[in-house]
Amino acid sequence: VQLVESGGGLGQPGGSLRLSCAVSGFTSRWYFMAWFRAPDREGTPGKRQGVAALDSEGATAYMDSVKGRFTVSEDKAKRILYLDMNALKVEDTGMYFCAVGSRQSGLPLGPLDAEFMLHAPPNPLYTRWGQGTQVTVS
Repeated sequence: VQLVESGGGLGQPGGSLRLSCAVSGFTSRWYFMAWFRAPDREGTPGKRQGVAALDSEGATAYMDSVKGRFTVSEDKAKRILYLDMNALKVEDTGMYFCAVGSRQSGLPLGPLDAEFMLHAPPNPLYTRWGQGTQVTVS
């Protein structure tokens, strides 16, 4: 399984960026996919926060500070996860990582389960992580 993020870079406050995560070798029918970010370039796992996530059935969850500004989506056919970032703020700066993991079924998630998609690592929902892409808003 390989996850490759792209689309990071320098953004201006109020501007937009689109992150992509190309997923290969992951064939689970039911799954979780998410974006996390860390304040440091090393992306220390203990410092990662869940930004946005979705599951294979369309459930989504967002960190409070990005609601209404960021949108998580996927191209199922191409196995690409996206994060559309609008109305950027300086505090959106960080190393962004995508993560994936398998679900046991396609049953609808309850509210608490949906929020758990954003739980900081170690999060047992995610078994594969990308290397990260840096976003700097300045």
